Amino acid sequence: MSGAYTLGDHSFESRLIIGTGKYESFEQNLKCVDVSGAEMVTVALRRVNFDPEAGPRLLDVIKPERFTILPNTAGCYRADDAIMVAQLGREALQTNLLKLEVIGDPKTLYPDDEATVAAARQLVADGFAVMPYCSPDPITCRRLEEAGCIAVMPLASPIGSGLGVQNPYNLMIIVEQANVPVIVDAGLGTASDATIAMELGVDGVLLNTAVAEAKDSVKMASAMKHAVISGRLAFESGRMPKRLYASASSPVSGVVGA
Repeated sequence: MSGAYTLGDHSFESRLIIGTGKYESFEQNLKCVDVSGAEMVTVALRRVNFDPEAGPRLLDVIKPERFTILPNTAGCYRADDAIMVAQLGREALQTNLLKLEVIGDPKTLYPDDEATVAAARQLVADGFAVMPYCSPDPITCRRLEEAGCIAVMPLASPIGSGLGVQNPYNLMIIVEQANVPVIVDAGLGTASDATIAMELGVDGVLLNTAVAEAKDSVKMASAMKHAVISGRLAFESGRMPKRLYASASSPVSGVVGA
């Protein structure tokens, strides 16, 4: 990827984070993570099996020795529930990293930003390195940063929708104002969506359904890898200005006899 960046005490080359839901098998999930180049994988604490006697375990395939595991509190609808799940996850996985989710509506899966800020404050005070899923609202992101979060994770569009970046202008404001990494989380559907997000200047993207539900998940994982690289390079390059009228590719000014 184009240059390393840090999340808390962790440094990464890849700016792509992959989820672990909806795949046909743990092995397919691993293939997609490998092809994507992702170094961080997020795991839903309420949905993953930690008991070896209860059947196959995701973390026996996608191993913490190979990948940085980012536990998440998906499925929590109250701040106190998210805090309890986070504490249990820290004990099970021996990591302070946490993707904080407090959902406000079961149909849209939009976050409850007020509860998220409240939970973030308590979890940061308890020693967690918090990366909160939130609305693409600059004020909410500022409050989460002030609460001590190591990154902010505004959504591009609703979880699993595949609608892509719906509010690029808010994301640009969040990037401009943030002093912590900005990771776009949720709603990306294909490689061009990831490129658009990265061209806005975000530090990375987290996605799952776009890969898991693709007709060829492994190929889509590869596409996402290149999309993130391309988008970051384009952002760092600085695009040409948009113009209302044409501008000749081969200008005649300065040419002898023009």
